[in-house]
Amino acid sequence: MSSKPPRKFFEPLAIGAPMPYRDLPVRLERMIHFFPPHIEKMRAKAAEIGRQVDVLLGNLEDAIPAEAKDAARAGFIEVARAWDNPATGLWTRVNCLNSPWFLDDLTEIVAAAGDKVDVVMLPKVEGPWDIHYLDQLLAQLEAKHQVRRPILIHAILETALGVDNVAAIAQASPRMHGMSLGPADLAASRGMKTTRVGGGHPFYGVLEDAAPTAPTAPCSSRTPGITPSPRWSMPANRRGSRRSMARSATFPTMPPARRSSATPSCSAVSAAGAFTPSRSRSPRRCSAPIRPKSASPLKSSPRCPTAPAR
Repeated sequence: MSSKPPRKFFEPLAIGAPMPYRDLPVRLERMIHFFPPHIEKMRAKAAEIGRQVDVLLGNLEDAIPAEAKDAARAGFIEVARAWDNPATGLWTRVNCLNSPWFLDDLTEIVAAAGDKVDVVMLPKVEGPWDIHYLDQLLAQLEAKHQVRRPILIHAILETALGVDNVAAIAQASPRMHGMSLGPADLAASRGMKTTRVGGGHPFYGVLEDAAPTAPTAPCSSRTPGITPSPRWSMPANRRGSRRSMARSATFPTMPPARRSSATPSCSAVSAAGAFTPSRSRSPRRCSAPIRPKSASPLKSSPRCPTAPAR
């Protein structure tokens, strides 16, 4: 696929739109507080909460019932218009592109409070084409409503296709602020088992090729192995298994403690004794992670626990 030359990459996509950032603003983003804007008492607390966190995010997506979508959008606009806290970022998570609410979310928010919103979080991003569409639309709306600074995009990867296209998504636009994994929806798209919303199954591992026995050894001499603890950076370096999930964003400046806070330790996984297989739709299929016997330090099961006894 062809790509823009650097000079064109940083040009505004609409006449009158603000110039894209060449270097993203540096801000603390250690704590992001999601709030439901359709609830009046939460809107009343927004200013107070904003003084205690790094980012206040108005959630318009899956935490909001369908009948409350319009109220949530209007509630966020009310909070954004009154927002006067430059030390705290103001974000919104809009509905996904194929929903009946996305277009109204974006057009109404940019029209009413485009200069107050720092980042639009877009869920269920599957490829650079999603970012290209949002990038162009934001530029047109910014030009129409004379927004003075570009609104950034934070992509949520919640499907296997999105994870597979992570590199192209990261390079899709100068608006790209960052990316996060949505573990629960990613697990659903892969037919995987999870034990909690917002986190992956603690007994999944990363299947990857081991280093060759000698520097000049061919790839065929590599011995595959299992890394018991899912790695937060798996999508960034495109590891082989998509069964690993990490609940953290791909900010390059994220402290090391935050990178590992959402993943189980190797000792915790080893103590479990074996991977817990996930139930597949067919009772006769086992969707347990592939685990080579020669390389895995964990105990192996003689047969698939989810298969019916014969």
